[in-house]
Amino acid sequence: MKNISNTFAIILSASAIVGLSSCSKADSALNGTAKEENGAIIVNNAEDALDGELIIKFRPELSNLLDQAGIGTKSGSADNKLRRLGIRNVDDLMDIIGGYEFERVFPVNPATEETTRKEGLHLWYIVRFDKNTDVQDAASKLSRLGELSKIQFQKTLKKVSHTGIKTTPFEPVKRAGVSGPYNDPGLDYQWNYINKGSIPDDVNIINMEAGDDINCSEAWQKCNGDPSVIVAIMDEGVMWSHPDLKANMWVNEDEIYRSSKDNDGNGYKGDVYGYNFAEDTGIISWSSTVDTGHGTHIAGTIAAVNNNNLGVCGIAGGSGNGDGVRIMSIQIFSGDYGCTIANEVRAVKYAADNGATILQCSWGYNSALADPLYYSRGYATDEEYELYSPLEKEAFDYFIYHAGDPNGVMDGGLVVFASGNESAGIASYPGAYKDYLCVSSLAADCTPSTYSNYGPGVDISAPGGDTDYHCSEKGGILSTLTPQASGGKMYGYMEGTSMACPHVSAMAALGLSYARQQRKHFNSREYLDMMKKSVRSLDAKLTGNKLFHFNWTYIGDACPDLIDMGKIYKGKMGSGAADIMALFNNIDGIQTSIRLPNVYVRLVTEEDDNADTSKYDSTVDIQLCFPEGTQLNVSVADPTIAETYFDSKGRLRIHGLKEGRTSLTVNDQTSTITVRALASQDGWL
Repeated sequence: MKNISNTFAIILSASAIVGLSSCSKADSALNGTAKEENGAIIVNNAEDALDGELIIKFRPELSNLLDQAGIGTKSGSADNKLRRLGIRNVDDLMDIIGGYEFERVFPVNPATEETTRKEGLHLWYIVRFDKNTDVQDAASKLSRLGELSKIQFQKTLKKVSHTGIKTTPFEPVKRAGVSGPYNDPGLDYQWNYINKGSIPDDVNIINMEAGDDINCSEAWQKCNGDPSVIVAIMDEGVMWSHPDLKANMWVNEDEIYRSSKDNDGNGYKGDVYGYNFAEDTGIISWSSTVDTGHGTHIAGTIAAVNNNNLGVCGIAGGSGNGDGVRIMSIQIFSGDYGCTIANEVRAVKYAADNGATILQCSWGYNSALADPLYYSRGYATDEEYELYSPLEKEAFDYFIYHAGDPNGVMDGGLVVFASGNESAGIASYPGAYKDYLCVSSLAADCTPSTYSNYGPGVDISAPGGDTDYHCSEKGGILSTLTPQASGGKMYGYMEGTSMACPHVSAMAALGLSYARQQRKHFNSREYLDMMKKSVRSLDAKLTGNKLFHFNWTYIGDACPDLIDMGKIYKGKMGSGAADIMALFNNIDGIQTSIRLPNVYVRLVTEEDDNADTSKYDSTVDIQLCFPEGTQLNVSVADPTIAETYFDSKGRLRIHGLKEGRTSLTVNDQTSTITVRALASQDGWL
């Protein structure tokens, strides 16, 4: 199904072509223009640019002057929007252009500001002009300033169309004879988890082969999930109140839903379940008539609550004992609203700063092989992506290197993208970029889904469904849905690389849960490589012809077609079919264990609020370092510098008594405690 798109529009990767419409270098639609030798580069074009706004990046040597200008509070607050920066060349030119306001792209979060500055993200600003200003002319003038390094036109990322995403409502009901490890009535229909070669009550489904799944049956005997693992879903809003999702939603306990205050100081108000970046509010939405339920469907595949005698299962949804991984909703689409580039990158950084280790992205630009009669073409190479989307790439880099926990299971984060649904021989960007994990889709016999992109850029494949091949809606993926998208049934089928992508995100989350259980540690680059190797070979499947019925949902078997799989797909579906047990086995082979971390503690001073001094104490999740049930012997070499105690959750807490450094010993492991005054709440200067 084809949708005509406008430049810089985006649609989700389910049931139809997906992508952020853009052009390759040859089409000259994204290209910026390098200006004078000492000036700034304009990285994209002005087509569909927002009126009166540009995104600019200052050179690093301007950092101190920007600080002196006073933009040191949270982005979006009245005090953070300044007319003048105190940088003469910039201010004089802005006066000529008609500029009146600067705003830092990324909100100041005291807990992460040091890292933000280290990565240069504090140098990105939004500059707003009078609405009648010619932004292309303004960009040209600004490009002559030696104080700036990059200029990017501000655009809105939109869904191209919501009509191409089809859902088939389905109501899993309790019945006799439910089989499998959990009592959820929909599990027998989730062939993507445990494929028995057939599903109940559907004798007409064809081309389904037992064992061709992501291998949940064996994996669930070892691990079901862990609530410390957070997956951020960058999509439409997740229905956090869904009865099969609510128990596994991430909750920011320091915030109040619908609050107009930023209680935790992270730059966002009322962000209890995540944040709605499309409408700049903490209220996650899903009830618009044009919302598709896409984000909610993805959430169910990852972490629908298992063993609750309700609905469906999630790959990392736990065992019914509150032990599923957690879902954070970072909403970039809301009804007809998309988000600006600035809010898109804020969403990525928000996920990293608030504890997510996996970024789930079932969206993308059009591919470089998109049919030019219907779509504008996207990036063709990593170099093009780096050159023309620098702010986006910097945000994803931040997630990769600064999500997670250097003292926990994984240091850094994993970015997972869908490859796209154009049946194109190249993956779409951003997913095709070398640092992200890009997922193609498989049918219920591990043959490539007939709509899936394949070839360069694809890293791994996973179940996404193929109704044109199976001649049944139940050849798609069953998961949670919103009431609007399911006719009130709350569940339904969708298909697409959008549906394949969360299988890999969930596999990664379950792998981190298992690694935590085994007390293993690695960095995100090691984990990305491990994920690519955790597969079953597809070579035996990629032979002969594949018969499918194009657009079967709408016209039945009126349009049969054949694909020569050896010619089209051989060696082009990434490393193979994602397999959770293969990942568990690879984790078992890792030798690096989690060790007792060094600890930095904030010293309480007379100027502090002494009503609850425990809030300044540092926390060590000591259970990560030792096998369950181990008797712990804790000692501090110099008890005049720091003391320890266990809180109600069994975590080791360290309270500073005076400035200095001493050692902490727990059984056979030793680390260093540093107590500092005049530091932030977490102990860092």
